Amino acid sequence: MEKDYLIYKLSETIKTTTRIDKELFTTFNVKRGLRNEDHSGVLVGLTKVGDVVGYEKLPEGGTKAVPGKLYYRGIDVEDLVHGFQSENRLGFEETAFLLLSGYQPDAEELLTFSKILNDAMALDKKATINIIDLEGVDIMNILARSVLEMYTFDPNADDISRDNLIRQSIDLIAKFPTIVAYAYNILRHSQYGRVLHIRHPKEEVSLAENFLYMMKGSNEYTELDVKILDLLLILHADHGGGNNSTFTVRVISSTQTDTYSAIAAGIGSLKGPLHGGANIKVTQMFEHLKTAIKDWTNVKEIDAYLRKMLNKEAYNKSGLIYGVGHAVYTVSDPRALLLKEMARALAEEKGLQKEFTFLELLDERAVNAFMVFKGDGINKQVCTNVDFYSGFVYQAIGLPTEVFTPLFAMARITGWTAHRIEELNFASKRIIRPAYKNVGERQSFTPLKQR
Repeated sequence: MEKDYLIYKLSETIKTTTRIDKELFTTFNVKRGLRNEDHSGVLVGLTKVGDVVGYEKLPEGGTKAVPGKLYYRGIDVEDLVHGFQSENRLGFEETAFLLLSGYQPDAEELLTFSKILNDAMALDKKATINIIDLEGVDIMNILARSVLEMYTFDPNADDISRDNLIRQSIDLIAKFPTIVAYAYNILRHSQYGRVLHIRHPKEEVSLAENFLYMMKGSNEYTELDVKILDLLLILHADHGGGNNSTFTVRVISSTQTDTYSAIAAGIGSLKGPLHGGANIKVTQMFEHLKTAIKDWTNVKEIDAYLRKMLNKEAYNKSGLIYGVGHAVYTVSDPRALLLKEMARALAEEKGLQKEFTFLELLDERAVNAFMVFKGDGINKQVCTNVDFYSGFVYQAIGLPTEVFTPLFAMARITGWTAHRIEELNFASKRIIRPAYKNVGERQSFTPLKQR
């Protein structure tokens, strides 16, 4: 039997052997996607790291939509960001400290922690050569493979003591920007024939500025570029224990495997277009709408085209408006509101006021179009999420789409490592092992000659 025919036969057979009727999920009370009927998440764990609030449970049952809130170690992220801004300083390093430790550092602790991160950013020659050898078209895959290779350089790779977990966490947070920047520059060289730049991290500058420097070189970014990238890193640093990639890290960590295996799995999860890759979808959609809609101020024209998109008559005919809606946030996404504040100033600096005004109008009309399209049957409010603005910001500061999702990973590594440390330090550790109901038919074994 030829290989292609066998693959075809297997593919056709799988159509029936893997089909499970939707009604069976209701029959057996199975929570698809670990979601309840009211779309809230199934409670599967406890955490003190982060909290995501988008609705309130009502005493009589059901939920009530509320303005979104995100908390890091009990601190409202809005207060955290506005606190940094009022003191006119960057905040990602402090956010990382807060998530890992559970408390806000004093000035001396923050200075020491920032220096430790800065000192750990550089890759040794062998690691750099390995990244060059790992050249490919997807930086997320290179990042995952590089993390797995870090295991071979760590003399205590399998040690899950608290001290060692902290050491590994700091090392990963520090090295992610360097790996991503090097991987992109190698991609730029191998795929686009550009000059290869390998820039060593600067001393005594922030992680956000070092990333821009390693990506673009000196004098190729502004102070506002650094500030808004630092903000994005803060906003993406954690999102509770239930988001797909963090839950993946917690599931893997519950087996007590090594840090690098757990983090590589998280990277694989984040790579998915339904998770970390969503900002690219928004960027591509925005570029299309800038051409498809002739008058960027005409509400009727915008509404008409968005209706076509929802009816699967325009754009990619998916029926989706990317960047609208969130699994938890309903009235508002606090990350989107914080990013929008600074994105307006960035648009003015870059001469992109018209594009930003158009994006803001799309924000308003897309939510309205979705609510009208769903009609009275809609069971929750929707809002635009952080992805609606993050792609615009990345493009405005001159970052290529190839690093959009890796930038998400650069931030979320802080949350991943904090949740891993928590998972491995529960008073009563237990491997995560949910149940699946088998609804297939029993079969009898048939001798090979009789098949």
